[in-house]
Amino acid sequence: MTPWYVGAAEPVAMESVLVQVVKAIVIFAFVLQVVPIVLWAERKLLGRFQARIGPNRVGPYGLMQPLADVLKLLSKEQFTPQTAVPWMMAIAPAISIFTAVAALAVIPFGPAGAWGGQFGLYGMDVSIGVLWPLAFGALAFYGLMLGGWASGSKYSFLGAMRSAAQLISYEVALGLSLLGVIMTAGSLSLVQIVEAQSHQGMWYVIPQFVGFCIFLVAGFAETNRPPFDLAEADAEIVGGYNTEFGGMRFGSFFMAEYINMIIISGVAVTMFLGGWLGPGPAALAPLWVILKMGLFLFLFIWVRATLPRLRYDQLMSFGWKVLLPLATLNALVTAIVVVATK
Repeated sequence: MTPWYVGAAEPVAMESVLVQVVKAIVIFAFVLQVVPIVLWAERKLLGRFQARIGPNRVGPYGLMQPLADVLKLLSKEQFTPQTAVPWMMAIAPAISIFTAVAALAVIPFGPAGAWGGQFGLYGMDVSIGVLWPLAFGALAFYGLMLGGWASGSKYSFLGAMRSAAQLISYEVALGLSLLGVIMTAGSLSLVQIVEAQSHQGMWYVIPQFVGFCIFLVAGFAETNRPPFDLAEADAEIVGGYNTEFGGMRFGSFFMAEYINMIIISGVAVTMFLGGWLGPGPAALAPLWVILKMGLFLFLFIWVRATLPRLRYDQLMSFGWKVLLPLATLNALVTAIVVVATK
């Protein structure tokens, strides 16, 4: 039996090549603008959390500090160790940036026609839906692996091995945590999942609260954010996979990490918190998405300022012995409930 809300949306006309090109430019411009803002907000919030002031010298309220950081990185000399593989070191950060920006293309910021016309406020609505960011998140692993292995440093190689084990371990739980939402909505499309929440009159964080918690924890591990930043633990392995990177190559890895935070926040908002749903006209849809994503980004920063880094054995044990069985059980219970309520 097909769920009642699948196919409920009106078909949208095929977008022209010009619209697709404009969307691509807007997405890339959005990334370039929002990453410095998130970085500035993190430094200011960390200052408040830790009884410090934070950046306040460059520009009003320190708003120009991210620009100063970019100029500093651009002016730094690119250094390649004698034991490194130069061309691999060059493409590793490029892979991280490409996969992060590509994954952002499917995050919906509003329905088709919200701002007039027939175009939707998202890069594209692919049939595989949520599998798209998961696939590119898996490909991002190669950027970290190449960066660590090609550096010719034992610290970098150890960080790369840690990132490989960590990403593989938590990607399984991350994918399983979304199965409950997919089965409830009856679709992989992120746009249709938001529309299903609208028709049902309930955000999926309520029936899928366990899956939401699993996704949140696995999202911290997937983005290498504290307390799961074992791949770049400065106290143990200097800087991990990016130890030998300087200048904008280091800046690219740094930027990719923050883009991945935005992607995890966007997927969480779309799958569990109703996406663009909120009071007011449809034209305000992007505002609600950005506000909800801002709450998740605030949580990322809050956790970084609060929790200490885990030991590596704790990291792996928690992923395989706690998150994975819990995510599997959640998917199994959801499947039984969906079948029983048909």
